[in-house]
Amino acid sequence: MEREKKKDRRYNLLAFSGSAALVALAVSLAISAVNAHTRKRKRRALAGSNVRVNLSAPEILQLANSIISKSKAVHDAVGSVPLDKATFANVVSPLAELEAQQFALVQSCIFPKLVSTSEEVRKASAEAEQRIDAHILMCRISQREDVYRVLKAFVARGEWMSPEANRYVQCLLRDFEWNGLNLTSTKREEVQRLRSQIYDLSVLYVRNMSDDSNFLLFSETELVGLPPEFLQSLDKAENGKFKVYLRSCHAIPVLELCKIGKTRRTVAVAYGKRGGEANLSVLKSLIQLRHKLARLLSYSNYADYAVAARMAKSSSKVFEFLEDISVSLNELAARELDVLKDLKWKEEGQLPFGNEDLLYYMKRVEEQHLDLDFGALKQYFPINLVLPGIFKIFQDLFGLRFEEIADIEVWHSDVHAFSVFDLSSSELLGYFYLDIHPREGKYGHTCVVALQNGSLSSNGARQIPVALLISQCQKEIDDHPGLLRFPEVVNLFHEFGHVVQHICNRASFARFSGLRLDPDFLEIPARVFENWCYESFSLKLISGFHQDITKPIDDRMCESLKRWRSSFSALKLKQEILYCLFDQIIHSTEDVDMVKLLRDLHPKVMLGLPMLEGTNPASYFPRSAVGYEATCYSRIWSEVFAADIFASKFPGGLLNQYIGMQFRKKVLALGGSKDPIDVLSDFLGREPSIQAFIESKAQSSV
Repeated sequence: MEREKKKDRRYNLLAFSGSAALVALAVSLAISAVNAHTRKRKRRALAGSNVRVNLSAPEILQLANSIISKSKAVHDAVGSVPLDKATFANVVSPLAELEAQQFALVQSCIFPKLVSTSEEVRKASAEAEQRIDAHILMCRISQREDVYRVLKAFVARGEWMSPEANRYVQCLLRDFEWNGLNLTSTKREEVQRLRSQIYDLSVLYVRNMSDDSNFLLFSETELVGLPPEFLQSLDKAENGKFKVYLRSCHAIPVLELCKIGKTRRTVAVAYGKRGGEANLSVLKSLIQLRHKLARLLSYSNYADYAVAARMAKSSSKVFEFLEDISVSLNELAARELDVLKDLKWKEEGQLPFGNEDLLYYMKRVEEQHLDLDFGALKQYFPINLVLPGIFKIFQDLFGLRFEEIADIEVWHSDVHAFSVFDLSSSELLGYFYLDIHPREGKYGHTCVVALQNGSLSSNGARQIPVALLISQCQKEIDDHPGLLRFPEVVNLFHEFGHVVQHICNRASFARFSGLRLDPDFLEIPARVFENWCYESFSLKLISGFHQDITKPIDDRMCESLKRWRSSFSALKLKQEILYCLFDQIIHSTEDVDMVKLLRDLHPKVMLGLPMLEGTNPASYFPRSAVGYEATCYSRIWSEVFAADIFASKFPGGLLNQYIGMQFRKKVLALGGSKDPIDVLSDFLGREPSIQAFIESKAQSSV
């Protein structure tokens, strides 16, 4: 009973700390969490949603087979259309309708592997995904040449289409042609052989990295500066020394916190050699195979192939972009490096400054100048206040209204479902689920999953989008509040931005809806939204000391967070640019000596700092091998254009709803239906620029 009284007091305090909307959302979330265990009413499905939750393992596999059967029937029908009879109605429309209708069913099979508490269901979900992926691959590669021929015949007939429909058709053709359907059967077989070899080498590369169990031994005196809890987490050898494994969870803390320069250098050198000659050989082979694949598909190199369908369009544009950013940051980065060198001279004397010192002395300067205690800061971010605050910011900015839906069918009692309405018209725009607390078997990171894409059917009916936000926020249990670290707050804000991006998309074709966008463009809106995590008024809205939530973080904390965000930002970005340039060069030029390239490139980009001797490029830049080959620039690309939008349209970080509605209608609503450069240029009234980004880096740098 006493606990209930304490909870009531907390919600009463909340009523004095924010607006009615904020209070309603906070109370709704809390009460729902309590009542979820006691309600016995029959759960209902979301109206307009084709997403199926709580499928059993056999039902998942049965649905997967049904999806494949339906897809095959539609492709058979399209493929049998006589070439001289191909029209939009009998070729393009059936493929678009299939994509729109089946996406939610496909996701119904796949998303349980991320959230289900049943191991049997998770295994069935993974198997269903493999079956569906194999079918999709078959449609695009070898066995649907009939569909490709009919589609080409339709294009040749020159039937009028809307710009969005034309863009959709071009995407369909590109899917086929990127898989060699426009090539002879011999060359097509070579494309598939190369893809298979690339896949096998990628698996080998990942295995080599994950199987690396090498470690270094250090005494306690060699690890001075590391916190006791970190040392306690380390294994010990028979001689009593600590084992530091060559993994980021061990290496990064040592490089950031260890006061012994020799230890830092030893760890940095060893960490930079992971994978050894074996993975360097694998990376060389991967690069060669990728270039062969690109040439078969009529591209001059792999980088041009990888970038062709993105905002950047060509590797030469990526080079220009990276070089412009790098040169613009030289002066600021040099000042930052001088600060670090001066501090090392004071603490360690005349020893030369090296790469192994960057993280440590950045951390030292931040400790001395920012007066920011992240442990204390965490006390101001209870999840039951942060989440309603985020809701309010997005509702106010984009003219939306969120309403929790009671008694809806969900897959776990922790899950909440919400409707999203347009504030002025009360039109239902979509739904989203929140599954934000950890549990056994659940996916361990924060992400957004599009469960149903919006689209406009041939009869004019609109299918509404449905999204799922997965996270790992600790629950509020009894007197223990669920507190978030500040990076978790930013991550939650970013990912909820993807939820809003998905819901506000009004593209006619499911292909351009939701989160199926150009990867260079996809992250730009969410990075725009992240900026409000560093503005005083929004920080105060989403914060409150957990024992008295009427007390948000103060102005000093807000300013320190803003300065922390920008501290040594030029040097940090230079390191990333080095990585991106290396990635572009090896994927745009053949027969590159990667060790020599890194040795030459490192001092050029990093203001004279040499590469650590013995560094293995295959381990130094793992994403060039698997996952982001030739596209590592994309994170910087999205950050640069997001900074331009925020500085140009939201000066001072104000929540200007008029501009917010313009962003919603001119950017979010269009999704992938137009070229992203045209979308941003229309919103900004000019082409995007790097200048605002450079200025933002200079404003608060230490």
